[in-house]
Amino acid sequence: MKTAHDLVAQAKALTQEIALQDAAQAILDADVLLDVREADEFAAGHIASAVLMPRGLLEFKLSASPALASRDLNIVLYCKTSGRAALAAQTMQTMGYLSVRSLAGGFDAWQAAGMPVVKPEEPSFE
Repeated sequence: MKTAHDLVAQAKALTQEIALQDAAQAILDADVLLDVREADEFAAGHIASAVLMPRGLLEFKLSASPALASRDLNIVLYCKTSGRAALAAQTMQTMGYLSVRSLAGGFDAWQAAGMPVVKPEEPSFE
């Protein structure tokens, strides 16, 4: 019986990951940057220009989004540590998307490297 870790390892073997040192340029070059984490994770901080598309809704949102209808789009995905993004990339490849890559190490690695993050504004009590 396969575990979640087995499925992630299989997905990573079948998809392409972007090394952290190449991530900023890959994101600039991408047509779409998808954050496949949950809404609360996204709200706590995300990479600029990212579009929230939780992993659990991915197939449905892709099918309902005219902006993502073209299977030729250059798409970069990320999640917290890269597992969900790898699974999402594999799913998108199965759906016919031709250029889907995930960020190795995910948002945690991006943030740990000091890369820019969009965070919610703190309320002002002035």
